[in-house]
Amino acid sequence: MITGIAVVAGLALLLVGMLHVVWAASPWPLGTRAQFAEVVVGRPAGEELPAVFATLSVVVGVLLAAGAYLVVAEAGLVPGVLGDGWIAAGTWVVAAVLLVRGVYGLVESGLGLSVAEATYRRLDLRAYSPLCLVLGALTAVVALA
Repeated sequence: MITGIAVVAGLALLLVGMLHVVWAASPWPLGTRAQFAEVVVGRPAGEELPAVFATLSVVVGVLLAAGAYLVVAEAGLVPGVLGDGWIAAGTWVVAAVLLVRGVYGLVESGLGLSVAEATYRRLDLRAYSPLCLVLGALTAVVALA
């Protein structure tokens, strides 16, 4: 059971990480950078992304890929090159970051504390934050096992 949970969490983290890397160069699946900035990043309509966005997107993508490795290594599916203690601690960090992001997004978007457009807040409540909570919970289950 833990193997399956680790595979699902690891693959999902890897895919989301890859998506962040794609976003560094492309607004996919949206047509323009302005739409992307509004819908995915939460910038006010018509506001451009800062120049540093591409770099940050790649950094997040790499961190998510590292998180995927930690989850599957913690489950014993790939060799752990960092040592068991570091892998266990890293897995807990991944779970905590995802859970905090999920709760923060629900609170911020749910209570309207964000300056983000309604489209982003709606997606944050329906997709972004719940995905973080699910991935954080799956990662925590692997860390507990």
